[in-house]
Amino acid sequence: MQGDRDIIQPDQASEGNAYNLDRRATSEVLRHVEGQDRAQLISILGLLHAADIADLLEQISAYDRKRLILLYDREFDGEILSELEEGVREDIIALLKPEVLTAAVRKLRSDDVVDTIEDLEQLQKDVILDAFDKTERAAVKRSLSFPEFSASRLMQREVVIVPETWSVGEAIDRLRAADKLRDQFYHVTLVDGRMNPIANVSLGRLMSSAREMFLKDIKEDIFWTIPVLQGEADVAYAFNPYHLISSPVVDESGRIIGVIMIDDAMVVLNDEHEEDILRLAGVVENSPSDSVLETTLQRFPCLAVNLITAILASVVITQFAATIEKLIALAVLMPIVVSMGGNAGTQNLTVVVHSLSTKDLTDANVYRVNWREGLVGLVNVGIFAVLMGIVGLLWLGSLDLDYIIGTAMIVNFVVAGLAGTGVPVLMDRIGIDPALASGTFVTTATDIFGFFAFLGFAAIVLF
Repeated sequence: MQGDRDIIQPDQASEGNAYNLDRRATSEVLRHVEGQDRAQLISILGLLHAADIADLLEQISAYDRKRLILLYDREFDGEILSELEEGVREDIIALLKPEVLTAAVRKLRSDDVVDTIEDLEQLQKDVILDAFDKTERAAVKRSLSFPEFSASRLMQREVVIVPETWSVGEAIDRLRAADKLRDQFYHVTLVDGRMNPIANVSLGRLMSSAREMFLKDIKEDIFWTIPVLQGEADVAYAFNPYHLISSPVVDESGRIIGVIMIDDAMVVLNDEHEEDILRLAGVVENSPSDSVLETTLQRFPCLAVNLITAILASVVITQFAATIEKLIALAVLMPIVVSMGGNAGTQNLTVVVHSLSTKDLTDANVYRVNWREGLVGLVNVGIFAVLMGIVGLLWLGSLDLDYIIGTAMIVNFVVAGLAGTGVPVLMDRIGIDPALASGTFVTTATDIFGFFAFLGFAAIVLF
């Protein structure tokens, strides 16, 4: 058994692969699956964290995944479902027997239940909901009735609340005597007579204070309540700068109906950042389990738009076909101008999109940031224009070409700066995700203006 433990435990020392499963783990698990050795499979997976099992299930093929699930059967833990990527989760839910699925889901926290079933077909939802009692089922259905990307989908219904008038000793005694108490919580929330949350008391302060002290005298200084319809991205952002650990969720009348924990908020924040990075590259999130067709369809629209923009840039080039024919060196130098401008625009774009997503770029500093990015672009283009002039003189021996490429680079860097900072800010102002299509607009602008400036100056200076 020690040998199995060594194989499947995450490697915490390997640089770049810390906390990843040992690469032998997958083959070891599949060996037990191939041999239909259920006892050994249960034994080895019993040593793994739910997140590691989920990672393993996402890495193997659909065929092996099906064999593993059917062999693992009733030992399947609900925590694995909450760790799975959405597409794989749906496939596994379809494989689980109804009694196994309901037993697994019943062990989940309320927010994980909602996250697990929200995208399932109605028949699958009904199977899972039937496993809960009337009160729990009504609570889950109410959460599902709220908008998908709102605080209601992140909150846990299990909250620890006490009256604001209690003392420390009274709170400790009542909590210890409670029939049902959360396994993990960080705050006790104080409420008034109308069930409106008014403060949080940390467990540390609660346990270290004298029994006769009143809870309201040891409450935390920072306290936020989250409206149930608040967007989850805004909720996640609030946890970061204000260093929140948990925060109560309130309904339209201000009554507490749940709590959001920092781990769920950080998952959303991480997802938002990942989504921005992927959209800047023109792709959407996928997983190793996605098929060739699914991945192709995801990436096709952006590539189609890029084709159209490339055609527009080519149309500009055709207007100067005669100029290019007279001096073939122009065709050699064109990519330099466009590439440098495109890279500069992408740098500006990335900085601005990131600043918008973290709310560091606001109405108060947008002009200052844009001015800074513009000056950085001008300094860079001045340096590179001089370097390119030296290279061009040594390479092609023409001062006229130096003037042309230097001037064109300056123009294109200015365009890149304006587009890289202006386009995402404008899209954000009109309510469009700045990461969604900013890259296409910036690339189009630098391509078209780069070609036009370079070939236009060449036509004027040389011919």
